[in-house]
Amino acid sequence: MTAFVEPVRLTGDRWVSLEPLTPAHAQEIVAASADVRPLWFTSAPTPDTAQEWIDGRLAVQGPDTGLTFVVRTLDGGLVGSSSYCHVDAPNRRLEIGYTWYRQDVRRSGVNTECKLLMLGHAFEQLGCVAVEFRTHFFNSTSRAAIERLGAKRDGILRSHQLLPDGSRRDTVVYSILDTEWPSVRNNLRFRLDR
Repeated sequence: MTAFVEPVRLTGDRWVSLEPLTPAHAQEIVAASADVRPLWFTSAPTPDTAQEWIDGRLAVQGPDTGLTFVVRTLDGGLVGSSSYCHVDAPNRRLEIGYTWYRQDVRRSGVNTECKLLMLGHAFEQLGCVAVEFRTHFFNSTSRAAIERLGAKRDGILRSHQLLPDGSRRDTVVYSILDTEWPSVRNNLRFRLDR
């Protein structure tokens, strides 16, 4: 039997290409993360934590656990990252998360095309029946971005995680089902065409 999630490169038509994270990306992650505004409720890397972030993402990267992509603009510049995580191969489910981008590409077509590529691969090549997104209740920017993708809110997991500072994270859970994918795909393509 083949692995559920295998390393793959994905390339869009307008904005981005995605490639699996490797240790060789360290300097580019440090440079890109210098433009990421640190927020208490996210785990995006900073220049000081970039190596720790890379090590952490690589530690959970495997055929039945997940895959982290670096996101590049089509001219080759590394602008962020997004991951397949919490893979549940027997149930044909996974989560897309751990997404962060440089400030200068936010509210551009970068996230839309990145998610179009990742969702398309998940539903059309991996045969997923559902793809989840999860975010901190207080991350209103992330929640809005997930909702713009067309994901539906499943609910809130209250006191879902204990954070390093001792606070508790309420996690908002969203999903897109395989039966919803054609409409979501059309919406994402429409957004890219505007």
